[in-house]
Amino acid sequence: MLNLLKHPTFSRLFAAQLVALAGSGLLTIALGLLAYDLAGANAGAVLGIAYTIKMVAYVGLSPVMGALVAKIPRRAVLVGADAIRIAVALSLPFVDSVAQVYGLIFLLQVASGIFTPTFQATIPEILPDEDEYTQALSLSRLASDLENILSPAFAGLLLLFMSFHGLFAGTAAGFFLSALLILSTKLPPRKASADRPFVSRLTRGSWIYLATPRLRGLLAFNMAAAATTAYVLVNTVVVVRNTYGMAENGLAIAMGAFGAGSMITALMLPRLLHHISDRALMSAAAAVLAAIQLCHAAWVWANGPLSWIGFLAIWLCAGLLYSAVMTPSGRLLKRSAHSEDRTAVFTAHFALSHACWLIAYPLAGWTATAGSQALSLGALSLIGLASVWIGLRLWRPSPADMPHEHPDLPPDHPHLKEHGPRKHAHAIVIDDYHHAWPSRG
Repeated sequence: MLNLLKHPTFSRLFAAQLVALAGSGLLTIALGLLAYDLAGANAGAVLGIAYTIKMVAYVGLSPVMGALVAKIPRRAVLVGADAIRIAVALSLPFVDSVAQVYGLIFLLQVASGIFTPTFQATIPEILPDEDEYTQALSLSRLASDLENILSPAFAGLLLLFMSFHGLFAGTAAGFFLSALLILSTKLPPRKASADRPFVSRLTRGSWIYLATPRLRGLLAFNMAAAATTAYVLVNTVVVVRNTYGMAENGLAIAMGAFGAGSMITALMLPRLLHHISDRALMSAAAAVLAAIQLCHAAWVWANGPLSWIGFLAIWLCAGLLYSAVMTPSGRLLKRSAHSEDRTAVFTAHFALSHACWLIAYPLAGWTATAGSQALSLGALSLIGLASVWIGLRLWRPSPADMPHEHPDLPPDHPHLKEHGPRKHAHAIVIDDYHHAWPSRG
């Protein structure tokens, strides 16, 4: 896996991802402290609204912005998004009202909603080999998990020498270094595509995504992962402090167990996917994750909380299984779109997968607050199991080469010259010649 770091283009882009993640990690800590400085005891409500704004920007605006920048060179898009994020980070220390925080966070997340899908769609262009791309996905997951673990510690160290306002400068520095690394990297040009009207560019990614069975299944598995993991991300702090009576470091230990599980899977995944299909791995991991959380809910309801060690073991397993569901996503997206449509499909996935979290996050908080921790665990686990069943129904196994017919194409059409007569078989990708997936018949 580490051999990939010898690839000159990928190594620079990976370094850009690392420094941007470090900046984002510092921003998370700084934003929490800023919210407390402005709102005191209401800081939790402020952060809740800020994170909802983040999801709304991702779900509602990332496809729109993706369509607007579809013709702009990748490097200009990535550096421009970083420039916006730098400007926002440097502005946040000077705000004096919660409304200004909301406005700047919205602008920041719009920029991130442009940057992330464009960045993700660039990696398969520079690593066309599927094994190398799988390793890149695992490295990316490792980087994200390490950021979640190390950024709070790094922020704590910096706060020994500066006020929390200085963390925003660290955030800006991370985005600035990301922009410099991208500027110094030669990225593959966008493949030429038809000159489509704006509405077509806006909907093309979602059209391809929702017309492809494996991507519909992927979305259902993302809903399963979001439902079962939202409890971890939303309610761990309450369980650690109120149920187990642990100090603040207890939260770090619990989330560290979850992150460690995710990293273990990321290290194992390239080898696992040589022996098991994406569908089998993702569906099994999502089903087992939901089943474990459902058993956890039943135990809490009948017997009270697990021991602290048992709780950490559950969180370790949750991290293992969550990573197994989420990490292979890029492989499916890469297979399901031509190069010229890849950014649109990655953007569609970015928006639709975050829509799952937009449902799961408030549900996790509401069921735990209005009901109980056992009710929250149980309800989210049942949603996870139902989502796995739906995913398996939507994504049925199919042959690599799908027989189909093109009655509308003229005999001299380039597609028929490449693949044979009107009735032929090849790997299907939804595009201008294949508007729908061939039926099983």
